[in-house]
Amino acid sequence: MDIQFIGENLLPGKIGQFFIVLAFASSLLSAIAYFFAVKNKDLQDKSWAKIGRIAFLTNLVSIIGIGSILFYLILNHYYEYNYVYQHSSKTLPVYYIISAFWEGQEGSFWLWAFWQSILGAILIWKARTWENGVMTVVAFSQALLTSMLLGVEVFGQRFGSSPFILLREAKNLKEFAPMVFNDPENYKNYLKFITDGNGLNPLLQNYWMVIHPPTLFLGFASMVVPFAYGIAALWQRRYKEWVKPVLPWTLFAVMILGTGIIMGSFWAYEALNFGGFWAWDPVENASIIPWLTLIAGVHVLIAYKNTGHAFFTAMVLILVSFLLVLYASFLTRSGILGDTSVHSFTDLGMFGHLIAYNVIFLVIAVYFVVTRWKELPITHKDEETYSREFWMFIGALVLTVACLQIIFTTSVPVFNRAFGTNFAPPKVGAIQYYNQWQAPFAVLITLISGFSQFLKYKRTDPRKFYSSLISSFVFSLVITGGFVWLTHVYTNLMYVLLTFSCVFAVLSNARILSGAFVGKGSKLIGSAIAHIGFAILLLGALVAAATSKPISVNEAKFIPVRDFEKNQKPGENIMLYKNEPKKMGEYTVTYISDTTIAPNTYYRINFKKIDEKTGKVKEDFDLNPNIQENGKMGMVASPDTKHYLTTDIYTHITSAAEKKSEHGEHEGHSEDENYKAPRIVTLGVNDTLHINGAILTVKPINSNPVVKDLTIAPGDLAIGLPLEINVSGKVYKTEPLFMVKGNNTFDFARKVDELGLRFRFTKVLPDQGKFELMVYEKPQQAKDWLVFKSIEFPYINLYWVGTIVMVIGFLISIFRRKKELKAN
Repeated sequence: MDIQFIGENLLPGKIGQFFIVLAFASSLLSAIAYFFAVKNKDLQDKSWAKIGRIAFLTNLVSIIGIGSILFYLILNHYYEYNYVYQHSSKTLPVYYIISAFWEGQEGSFWLWAFWQSILGAILIWKARTWENGVMTVVAFSQALLTSMLLGVEVFGQRFGSSPFILLREAKNLKEFAPMVFNDPENYKNYLKFITDGNGLNPLLQNYWMVIHPPTLFLGFASMVVPFAYGIAALWQRRYKEWVKPVLPWTLFAVMILGTGIIMGSFWAYEALNFGGFWAWDPVENASIIPWLTLIAGVHVLIAYKNTGHAFFTAMVLILVSFLLVLYASFLTRSGILGDTSVHSFTDLGMFGHLIAYNVIFLVIAVYFVVTRWKELPITHKDEETYSREFWMFIGALVLTVACLQIIFTTSVPVFNRAFGTNFAPPKVGAIQYYNQWQAPFAVLITLISGFSQFLKYKRTDPRKFYSSLISSFVFSLVITGGFVWLTHVYTNLMYVLLTFSCVFAVLSNARILSGAFVGKGSKLIGSAIAHIGFAILLLGALVAAATSKPISVNEAKFIPVRDFEKNQKPGENIMLYKNEPKKMGEYTVTYISDTTIAPNTYYRINFKKIDEKTGKVKEDFDLNPNIQENGKMGMVASPDTKHYLTTDIYTHITSAAEKKSEHGEHEGHSEDENYKAPRIVTLGVNDTLHINGAILTVKPINSNPVVKDLTIAPGDLAIGLPLEINVSGKVYKTEPLFMVKGNNTFDFARKVDELGLRFRFTKVLPDQGKFELMVYEKPQQAKDWLVFKSIEFPYINLYWVGTIVMVIGFLISIFRRKKELKAN
């Protein structure tokens, strides 16, 4: 007998599941229709193409329907759906609910499918004679991608994971809470006990996570377009025609995926607490590998366009780049990375499904390359050493070798599972490990991007080449000398070499750029700007990573927190008690206050630079790092950063006192319980009192105080006693009140939470010209404390500026290639 569950809203889920099935079926139909459109030799017969278009646009509508319903369920907290329960909660603001939408695998697959359907619609509009071949591949990719959302079982094999699976189907509630759900009545009414969802991962509660995943997945989705053009060119034997239409799409994919990767770097820098912008995490590696291979592909593609050389290399790099995107998806979503990555997905039973996705497209690519091998326009003439295409090819080769190193190291868990080995990936010291390997490749790439700009296609006079090169080389040496001295990277030879190569790339491309503005080589503007941006980005990454240092130096190398040294370095952390300033290098730091806005607690830390001779404050700013106590992840810290033109001060909490609820005024309890027994003092105007490291000063009385929600009638007497509390130059003001109403006296206490103080103005002593004041202090053992770490990142802004310049260069190149395509 079927159980009738109470309170479930099943209709949206059924509609959503219908749209998933429709999206899969329509994309598969579109792929089949476009396949037959290619096979159809009657050029006048457009019937198959029309079916393909209608089916793909149906897929687009279905994908939008899936997303709309899922967002509706998340926004309205329908916790009967497992995806909603797992990734959202009622405390999340709307902008983080958007992040919750793609936190899980199902949501991110939808995001990928959404962008791929948008790109497919654009191709239907713009691809013209390439439409049938290209859309066969795109629609087939869309069919495999939407199959990841099906969540159905066929012959015992599970296909995909649907975002509309019910919580009671995904989780055995009777095992989850047997004391509650073993009762049949409670089980039927389980939603009464599911009052809130798990919520969003604290690390993802950052504004960058609203825009980083959509950009990154647009980059992933756009990688299918160059791949589709490549397959279509091989399939339809249009070997020489494909270069011009594919170039703008390839540049677009490189630009968008690169932007998405750098956005992730921004997120890591602003939201994570590992103290950096790139950690060589396996998931980060999985995204950067296809980006680098596609950059290599772009350069070889351009060389082929101008010389007819390296067709095979260009084709292979374009095809491999998309296959690496699929491999990256397998790495991050199959669960094979386990705990080697901080942000890989867990296995949802799609291991085999993801392998099939990879294998199918690998087979397609290999089949067409092998079957068309003898027909490919491969030249057997060697390129001239003094030619641009030769060094573009060498640069692509260097990038490919760099990617191979990253791939092999990142794929250690895959090798272990496939061959039963037990190799350990470089989890400890991974940043240093990868940097040591990748720095020489970066030197070669930036050098090539510099001197190759002085070479012409096919052949360059060596004397003209060296005469053009010499000035840039000499100026680069001089600037490098000054820069490494300024940034203190002269202690490491590889740092000096990389600095020189980056400076050389900037100067060489700037020279080409200056010539382009006066009419010489205007076609090279986009590439020159992109190369300059890439070199500046590398220079910023080098200096920031090589010279970053903790400024929260603890000479005692001891933090009185249990087991602190197990996870942190005490010598790089400082402990502060609230309102007790401490010297930290050139700064004086003070823990001022904390504010809890559930579920986060924000700590206000004041930084001051004080002139030791004059005592004047030269600089004064506050940072507000925060922590979240998470049941699954423990204390999750998010940093705050002070940005200067040439450096950043990056600060995050490493430990803090546990926040305990205090007694408020209610029956049986008084707020006084939170404080020690009061000191009763008699003070006059301008009298002072030392309290717990602070100086209290009594100011002239206020005979007309404003008391909220209290009417002062004629004949009543109300007096305010203004107080100023000075803590290391920081002044706090408060004003307790005393009131006579009829024959009764009242007083209204005032608190200064940041100082742990409470004041009651209890008597007026007119004969003495003084006032009685009761001063409450929180007990010393309950005093708030925190431990924090501050890191200085010199010249980090070069990294961000380089990113922007590089993207501008790509945009200029894309528009130029589109203009060129229209002209033809």
